[in-house]
Amino acid sequence: MDATLPQSIYVTGTDTGVGKTLASAALLHALRARGLRAVGMKPVASGCERIEGAWRNEDALALQAASDPLPRYEDVNPYAFPAPLAPELASRDEGVDVALDPILLAHARLRAHSDVVVVEGVGGWMAPLATQVFQADLVRALDLPVVLVVGLRLGCLNHAYLTARAIEDDGARFAGWIATGIDPAMARADDNFALLSSRLRAPCLGRLPHDSKPDAARMARHLAWPETWPSRHA
Repeated sequence: MDATLPQSIYVTGTDTGVGKTLASAALLHALRARGLRAVGMKPVASGCERIEGAWRNEDALALQAASDPLPRYEDVNPYAFPAPLAPELASRDEGVDVALDPILLAHARLRAHSDVVVVEGVGGWMAPLATQVFQADLVRALDLPVVLVVGLRLGCLNHAYLTARAIEDDGARFAGWIATGIDPAMARADDNFALLSSRLRAPCLGRLPHDSKPDAARMARHLAWPETWPSRHA
């Protein structure tokens, strides 16, 4: 395994709907193409459907399918809630208190059988996992470098700069970012991408083009790795 590659990576976004799951699954395929055992994790997911007597989330299933070795769903997604709401509200509706310990234990089980775990967050960086649990709490507990997914659409500059600042202000390591072509009609998309590249204080890991039927394995070809990842003391 590349000594500069972290054992786990946290993927967040500038907002919901910017392509975090596609980017996370593409990262898994890119890691596997390097000969690594890579598994995905979606610690908290809302908007689930009942499949064979259990709640299952579409994004978590996509991460599970992109993983090798194939992990247990319960480890990929320890907290699954039916309502398509912010997790803080969806968990409250079910009378469930989301806690860090079950997530940390599930992550440890995934780590035991993999080289790298790609952990996908919820919504944007400041969206809580629960009333008293923020994404920064999980990132700090696991000491994870953070990769930011920036959806290329009007307003992305402001959202990206604010999110990057919030990640750093929370004491997390802003390790890289991925651009996603979520709006094929965006004016001056290349110019916006250039501005992001010049101002975000982390390397761009890739730019995923717009695709009406995106395939994570195919998108993995658009990703590259930085020469070094920031240390916990950076």
